[in-house]
Amino acid sequence: MPVKVSVIVPVYNPGTYIEDCVASLLRQSLPPDEYEVIFVDDGSTDGTPARLDALAAEQDRVTVVHQENSGWSGKPRNVGIAAAKGEYVMFVDNDDYLGDEALERMYDYGVANGADVVIGKMAGRGRPVPVELFRRNHPRATVENAPLIDSLTPHKMFRRAFLDDIGLRFPEGRRRLEDHVFVTEAFLRADNVSVLSDYVCYYHVRRDDASNAGFQRFDPVGYFKNLREALDVVEQYTEPGPVRDKLYRRWLRNEMVERLRGRRLLALPADYRKELFDEIHGVVVERFGPGVAAGLQPTQQIVAALIGADRFDDLVAFAEWEASVALKAEPGGIRWEDGELRIELSAEYSSGGRRMTYPARPSGTRLDGPPEDVAEAVAWVEADSVARFGTATADLLLRERSSAAQYFQPVEFTREIVPVEEEGERVRLVLRATAAVDPATAAGGAPPAAGLWDVFVRVKLGGWTKECRLGPVPHKGRTAGSAGLVGGRVVLPYWTERQGSLALDVDRATKRLGLGSLNPEEVTVTGDRLSVPLTLRVPGDTEVRLRFSGGSTTFDVPGTLSPSADGTGAALAAVLPVGRLKGAAWRVALCPAPDAGEPRFLPLPFALRGGMGGVQVVRKPQPGVALRLARKARRVLGRIRGKAASRIKAWRR
Repeated sequence: MPVKVSVIVPVYNPGTYIEDCVASLLRQSLPPDEYEVIFVDDGSTDGTPARLDALAAEQDRVTVVHQENSGWSGKPRNVGIAAAKGEYVMFVDNDDYLGDEALERMYDYGVANGADVVIGKMAGRGRPVPVELFRRNHPRATVENAPLIDSLTPHKMFRRAFLDDIGLRFPEGRRRLEDHVFVTEAFLRADNVSVLSDYVCYYHVRRDDASNAGFQRFDPVGYFKNLREALDVVEQYTEPGPVRDKLYRRWLRNEMVERLRGRRLLALPADYRKELFDEIHGVVVERFGPGVAAGLQPTQQIVAALIGADRFDDLVAFAEWEASVALKAEPGGIRWEDGELRIELSAEYSSGGRRMTYPARPSGTRLDGPPEDVAEAVAWVEADSVARFGTATADLLLRERSSAAQYFQPVEFTREIVPVEEEGERVRLVLRATAAVDPATAAGGAPPAAGLWDVFVRVKLGGWTKECRLGPVPHKGRTAGSAGLVGGRVVLPYWTERQGSLALDVDRATKRLGLGSLNPEEVTVTGDRLSVPLTLRVPGDTEVRLRFSGGSTTFDVPGTLSPSADGTGAALAAVLPVGRLKGAAWRVALCPAPDAGEPRFLPLPFALRGGMGGVQVVRKPQPGVALRLARKARRVLGRIRGKAASRIKAWRR
């Protein structure tokens, strides 16, 4: 069978961090004989070489290449390309991992679209990843019609023949931004680039010890020397004009302006700040014309102008003001409607903990050169924010807590200018939005995985794109509404204990679902018909399963959940096997999703007992006093052990 994909993993002293990578590569849905994994060990001095050799001895699809240390990832990746047999090559770092279906989905998508480069959706676990690029699938993307240039890490799939035809390889040696040089040329010379956004293919992980190469402080002189090489690629393959300016803008924005803004700048030692500023100033003056900065957001334009004018002190002062600006999103109503969770919210910026206000009638919204001082810079940002409020946007994202996978949800929003009477000619700029979360499609067209999903609000306004959690609410720990059963998922909105922000519990909650608060007196049995009112919301008749347990015997019967007449919950109906319920009390549990891979049963607070007079509803038998005390002791002991383990871990760090 021809090899479809060769996965190339450069390796250097990853320790245990390589285990998640290895496990994900072996779990791939692509058949084992259709892909290979090539680990290129770049002179590791830990136990990794022996670990990989043992893996290769067990797995025919795994190959290990050992070489002397080259100092960076470029040469190991090139060695991997030379050894690869696949139609496509996929680059993975040794401390990251793939989604289980990543190779199969990316390969099929690439072949279907004739792609030279395939970019799979990324999730950042403690690391930033592109967001706007993955709003939707782009079967035919270019640097002009999609924000490809936002994604310059090498963690993509490249057609091997394409790399050979244009002679593209990574720069080698100990250097920075070798991936920028490689990926930029690939984007500019590819016949087609395809972006797959409806499945998280790549998990970009920040190690607990923060020893990833990208998190190490760099020498500004060497770094920006390497950055100029990426700019050279753009210059070689584009003509002067809007497209080149747009591409250059990526490096001005991400590698220069953003490093010299707000908290990120203020967190640096003072001497290093100045060294970084001087090198960035040199590149800006040397390489970028006025059209590059003109396309930046207003606040970024100010920073770029101060860099170009060599005004370091004003840059620091502006960073101090920017560091005070934050996004605040307040929740409104949260309700189930037609099988969707409707989340209402309002969002606006604050400065120094107070709601930001803006001039009601702004003037001078054009930035002609650098501002005279920080006061003028702030005034210009405020005026421009009002002038361009009509383009402000609000989004709501669901982010899985365990993996950081995130998905945009449909949102309708309005923009509201609110007068501030006590401040005279000043207004607030408020975005009011309603998001519709459909549990059947919320994860890129598929149901979200079981787990905890945090709700984030993302706003573009006033030169910033900022995110924050939705909340807090004053009463922590309470649910934000009833659970819903939609698309085979039980989704419970709730407020987190620590931050009081909105999150969704998908297929995990038990006690918080409120089923235990059911009064057994509300349960009715008429003949062989069982009727139970529940707080679950369902969009229509939903097939479920009931499990009856008595002694060592269990059996299941089908049931139906239907929306209650008053719209506050659901009515559970089932036909009882009356003959099987005689004798002991039978405990009852509800399986809301019988077709799930691992069906989950939720206990209900009542039992049924059959007799001569028919089936009676009785209270669920409670455990004895001794058993309850033993359970409480185990819970207390578990908490003590957990706290002790945390202290030991903190001490070791």
